[in-house]
Amino acid sequence: MGTILRQRRAIVERPIFALFGWPRRGKFETMTEAVAADFLPMLAAETPRRSFVVSLHDVAPCTHRASARIIEALKRAGVRTTSLLVVPNYHRQGNATEDKNFVSWLRDLEARGHEIVIHGYFHERPRRPGERIREKFMTRFYTKDEAEFFDLDYDEAFARITQARDEFKAARLSPIGFVAPAWLLNAAGERAARDAGMQYTTRIDSVLDLLTGEREPTRSLVYSTHSGWRRTVSLGWNAALSRSLEMRELARLSIHPPDFEAPKIWEQILQFIQRFSRTRNATTYRDWIGRQRTNRKAA
Repeated sequence: MGTILRQRRAIVERPIFALFGWPRRGKFETMTEAVAADFLPMLAAETPRRSFVVSLHDVAPCTHRASARIIEALKRAGVRTTSLLVVPNYHRQGNATEDKNFVSWLRDLEARGHEIVIHGYFHERPRRPGERIREKFMTRFYTKDEAEFFDLDYDEAFARITQARDEFKAARLSPIGFVAPAWLLNAAGERAARDAGMQYTTRIDSVLDLLTGEREPTRSLVYSTHSGWRRTVSLGWNAALSRSLEMRELARLSIHPPDFEAPKIWEQILQFIQRFSRTRNATTYRDWIGRQRTNRKAA
């Protein structure tokens, strides 16, 4: 025990620059245990915590129950605020804002700090005759016919985004962001989102502030659960990708309702949340972008 105490005292009595490998210059007092007790908490407080956003996609009346279960599970894991990507008329099943219980639930979540985000309008793209190989790959194989804004023209994109905005506003919801299904948003759609008053959008590899033009490169972790091989590939890919996110200012984790029913995927999601929570604060896109604007003004 005496040896351990002597070793501990030797560590805390080293000059502070020695802790960081800096050479000693001039006269410095050694760091006694009392000084260390005062200094190290201040050092930790001065170390900025970065952020991570958990977004829940495809929130709609038909996924209401599954989405609620996921939000409660995230809360138990320590994530109390998320960005909820709400589809106004999922697969043309009816307007989400006409479901009073669903809207009341969204209002309650928004009041608790969650964010409502417009996520497409129909979240589907009908197949068209004469499509080229690239179009078929992106809209059929890659997105299972859900790439709604992949090749919409400006007028149609603007009409759908403004309709969603107005419906949500009438329901006393306050979205400021727009995210296209599968993050597939062409240049015309991006311009339409900006003109419709949206303040930001995201793609799979970035977050774009539509007011300032600032783009934050950060690829989202996301899963495909349509088949066994897709689930296996997703697990391996995300395990590797998560390591590359360590130095990013913002980490992103995107969840879809079927992820909750895939045990290995949900287990990995919880592992990522646990890891991110050690050095990051959970936030929403809305709040993160707001802080970035404030920080740029103060710089």
